[in-house]
Amino acid sequence: METQSGLLYNKDGSTAESKEAEKLERIAAILKTVAHPMRLGIIHLLEQHAKLSVTEICDMLGSEQSLTSHHLQNMRLRGLISVKREGRSMLYSLKERDVSLILECLDNCQCNI
Repeated sequence: METQSGLLYNKDGSTAESKEAEKLERIAAILKTVAHPMRLGIIHLLEQHAKLSVTEICDMLGSEQSLTSHHLQNMRLRGLISVKREGRSMLYSLKERDVSLILECLDNCQCNI
């Protein structure tokens, strides 16, 4: 890191402040994405199972396929889960494993919520 005009610059020319801002934006985006009970349920299932089909997720959550597919698509577009075709099935897996750590921290919080 180099200093110019009182700002710290990384080797790629970005400021340390901009890197921190990008990190905070990513964390906020993750929290927004998981801020729904069904999405939290999906993450919990994918923590326990390496990969699941939408049908398996629906059966385990007791949810409708159209709504579950909507949430899976939202989570995939935001980079939290990945999908891979195996035969005739689309199998979903947790891509952002750090999300589990964030949720575990919130679960253990003694915030009286």
